[in-house]
Amino acid sequence: MYWLHPTFVLSSGVPFLCGWMADRLLGDPERWPHPVVWFGKAIAAGERKLNQGAHRVWKGGAMAVALIGCVYLLCVGFLGGARLLSLWLESILMAVGVFYCLCGKTLREEVRAVFEAVERSTDEGRRQVARIVGRDTSRLSPHEIRTAALETLAENLSDGVIAPMFWFSLLGLPGMMAYKMVNTLDSMIGYRNERYAEFGRVAARIDDVVNYIPARITAGLMLLVSGNIRKGAFVCRFGKAHLSPNSGYPEAALAAILNGRFGGTHDYFGQPVEKPYIGTNERPFTTDDMRIALRVNNRVEIVAGAIVVALRLFQG
Repeated sequence: MYWLHPTFVLSSGVPFLCGWMADRLLGDPERWPHPVVWFGKAIAAGERKLNQGAHRVWKGGAMAVALIGCVYLLCVGFLGGARLLSLWLESILMAVGVFYCLCGKTLREEVRAVFEAVERSTDEGRRQVARIVGRDTSRLSPHEIRTAALETLAENLSDGVIAPMFWFSLLGLPGMMAYKMVNTLDSMIGYRNERYAEFGRVAARIDDVVNYIPARITAGLMLLVSGNIRKGAFVCRFGKAHLSPNSGYPEAALAAILNGRFGGTHDYFGQPVEKPYIGTNERPFTTDDMRIALRVNNRVEIVAGAIVVALRLFQG
């Protein structure tokens, strides 16, 4: 039976489907080894050595390009070596790689946990939301805690689910892994503060480029699955007003769906950062809003995953 042949399995999207389903079932189990942890250690080591003296933009850019290229080539090498041994081994490695590159279930669980925590106490909500946002959470109000969680849910639907799937569909697992390195670089050194403004500039620009299309796909799918496709003009208006060329689009889509408002001034590393408001209806977010947002998030992931599997079947 041809559908059981390893060549068909490898080309048909079965490894992607298995890795994706594993993420939906397991999330990111604590204490499991994770490639992103290794990425982070490599970035931190390079930053400590290179982020000093003159020519920081060039040194940071060279480090970013080298790390992204190394991840891509190492992944190509591992998959190629596995193929020489067995197509089944290559399929298994690809499935494991996909599992580690996606974070759909964990993202939804973390956001739900924030809403549950803030219902118990503001301090507990602040501690919980600090797990998923980079801003200072020590003085956030309950409304600001819920808003931060929803903003992160929208942004990371793009960064943590749709963008990895997009790059897998174009460049396979090596492209997906390289994207995770780009995203990790941006999350660690892509800040506009005194320490990283020069050193992380190239990494931040690379992240802007690789997320440009996925962010807009994410926003479109969010409107589509929620039946709000007519609010595309709202998303275009507020999405491009964001400080980031990409994050504003999924955030604007969620603001449109919930008829709420995101943005405002937040503290990052002790410095206030003024973000434009996304939306006009300033109202408190509720647990019902969280449920709607999680439902939209889940539906978008299912649609995007099905598209990737269909594309692999077509390509195969």
